[in-house]
Amino acid sequence: MRKAKPKKRYILPDPKFNDTLVTKFVNCLMVDGKKSIAYKIFYDAVAKVETKVGENGLEVWKKALNNIAPSVEVKSRRVGGATFQVPMEVRPDRKISLGIKWMINYARKRGEKTMMDRLAGEIIAASKGEGAGVKKKDDTHRMAEANKAFSHFRF
Repeated sequence: MRKAKPKKRYILPDPKFNDTLVTKFVNCLMVDGKKSIAYKIFYDAVAKVETKVGENGLEVWKKALNNIAPSVEVKSRRVGGATFQVPMEVRPDRKISLGIKWMINYARKRGEKTMMDRLAGEIIAASKGEGAGVKKKDDTHRMAEANKAFSHFRF
């Protein structure tokens, strides 16, 4: 066990929307330390969402992120030689980070030509309650529901 809990690192808000959640998203989107390129991809995707949907792009993105973020998940727990999938409540900060990771991963797997188009497509799909990220959340919730009988094994 470590002696002291590590200090929480606070991140600066992004330059355009002045929002720390956007910075977190861009940090996950970034590849090889190319932050300015990641910002460009995100801002262009939000602008594209705005033109396609006709609403505020940032609000649509936040709605999409809320639709992807899970509220319960299953964790493996060994009890007497058997491994049980125990449903657990997801902490708020983990909920956001899982939503961000899933959105970016499934955007990367889409078929559009540029990452900006892929991300915009995934944001629009998730805000409507469809798309691969929302399906992943539903699968996670279904798994937790199926293993509800083992919830008394919580640690």
